[in-house]
Amino acid sequence: MSRTLRVRQSQAVVPFGVGAVFDIQGESFVATGIGDWPARAKQKIASPRLASRLGVTGFYAAPATANDRFDVPDAPGAPYIRFPAWLFCGACRRMKRWRIADEKPGQPPRCPSCSPARTLAPMRFVQICQAGHLSDVDWWFWAHSRRDAGERRQCEERDKLRFLVSERASGLEALSVVCTAKDCGAARDLLDILGTHGMRCSGRNPWQRASEAVECTRPVQVVQRTAGNLYYPVVHSALDIPETDVPAHADNALGARVRDHDLWVSLCRVAGTPRAAVFRTMIQEDTGADDALLDALVAEETGQAPVTPSEVPATAARPDLSREEWAAFTAPAPPATRDFALRESALGLASETAEPWAGLARCFGRIVLADRLREVRALSGFSRVSPDATVVPADTARCLKWLPAVEVFGEGIFLTLDRAQLTGWEADPGVRRRVAGIRADLDRSFQRDRLETLTGPDLAPRFVLLHTLAHLLIRQLSFESGYTTASLRERIYARPEQDQYGVLVYTAAGDAEGTLGGLVQQGEPPRLAETLLRMTEAAAWCSADPLCAEHTGQGFGNLNRAACHACALLPETSCETGNTLLDRALVVGGEHVPGYLESIVTAARATAAGALEQA
Repeated sequence: MSRTLRVRQSQAVVPFGVGAVFDIQGESFVATGIGDWPARAKQKIASPRLASRLGVTGFYAAPATANDRFDVPDAPGAPYIRFPAWLFCGACRRMKRWRIADEKPGQPPRCPSCSPARTLAPMRFVQICQAGHLSDVDWWFWAHSRRDAGERRQCEERDKLRFLVSERASGLEALSVVCTAKDCGAARDLLDILGTHGMRCSGRNPWQRASEAVECTRPVQVVQRTAGNLYYPVVHSALDIPETDVPAHADNALGARVRDHDLWVSLCRVAGTPRAAVFRTMIQEDTGADDALLDALVAEETGQAPVTPSEVPATAARPDLSREEWAAFTAPAPPATRDFALRESALGLASETAEPWAGLARCFGRIVLADRLREVRALSGFSRVSPDATVVPADTARCLKWLPAVEVFGEGIFLTLDRAQLTGWEADPGVRRRVAGIRADLDRSFQRDRLETLTGPDLAPRFVLLHTLAHLLIRQLSFESGYTTASLRERIYARPEQDQYGVLVYTAAGDAEGTLGGLVQQGEPPRLAETLLRMTEAAAWCSADPLCAEHTGQGFGNLNRAACHACALLPETSCETGNTLLDRALVVGGEHVPGYLESIVTAARATAAGALEQA
């Protein structure tokens, strides 16, 4: 039976972008590099601000999925190739190395030895390395790995393998690869298949030709083809904001602090030389300025063209894109375009004097509703084994100057904290000690470089507070608005050096019409105030307390404190930091830690107790 396998246009960037392995209808494929994309079918996506920061000429979306009724069924799309190439038959257990020449359009791979022909299934294990390479496990070598080199050379048949299952064992020990070549019979089970075994790396990815392979000496690690460490995409996201309403770098306070730095003159004198990196690092540590700002200021001072991000190694930190977005959301007169429609709102508590409503009004500042947002998400590359490993560019041939991307449209709620209240709370010694412990764990984490691109050079208490607040708000809005938590996303604006203290909770979809307005409706008074109060009351209690509330380090790398799946964690697609740097105690209070909204919790409980006494 003929079948059609498709991937959505947005999925061609995340989660099934270049280098990703995915299963569909019992078959397994890997996405190829963008150099193999059809030239004429791509759709251009405009995002000048993001393109400038990434040093590329532009972005293209994958070709749209063809419609069988109206379009050509075999229209070119984003290419995927079958991987793993080693398949096995569930009936006769024969293994076959599948080649492109064996493919038949519209048909899955069939066993050539069975009658009737059975569909072949892909092997479960593949091998990866920290250089970003991916390839099949050498199953012939695995079957003969218990024999010495001389005995292995006597077996000349490399394709006569079987994947057997034993009824006398369980788990991986019950699975084994057996060589059925004449006078051989070598076999080995898969009990210890996971990990490193001295196998050689192929030096390339499955879609690359043999001539593109490089000499790779990195140790090979065998993993399941759906393992979490097989693919770490590097995705950049930017909102489409009016460029004319964004203040220039040279005119903001951070630019002035950079110019006043003691090493600024020295940096300008050695600009363009290897020595400049030392001065840049020291200035960035002291001021919190990112690479884009320093490039712009140095170019203005010296009259030289700034270094583009394309000249920076692939492992360099991600550019900070929050500065312009924060300026747009906090502008006295919010800018408005077709894809960036803002209107100022409020909690509707200006006349409230009773607690906890009056306290809620004191804790929060500006409320801005985004009736329409446009977001561009671009994939620059990926890594394997760990997020800090070598980044493989989306164009593995390194010939193209554009990146694959997708544009989505939606709506959102932007809110800020009260600046004076936040400053006083951050100065509390208990808060600083609490965040210093998280910072110590972050310094020991392999995710430090990636997370610092979001937090800034120093982890401020406001970042952990706002990040946790965004998670709690998303969880509460999922009950109020009807959107699932996976449909909502966050953007944290919490860099002290840029005087940021707000969050954006938004939803976006691939349809050009965006979403239906349900999220913005929840941001209007008095709904948002009620949502924030219910969020605070819910955050004060977790079903895992007291263990969760008193935890001194949980989550990946101990980067969370009072935050678990029962109270604060979100789907990975919703969180900028991968569910790290969260602490519910900083929001509602805990042992020796004053919470920013602790007074709201106390007042709400007192009001509820008074109502019970009167009943």
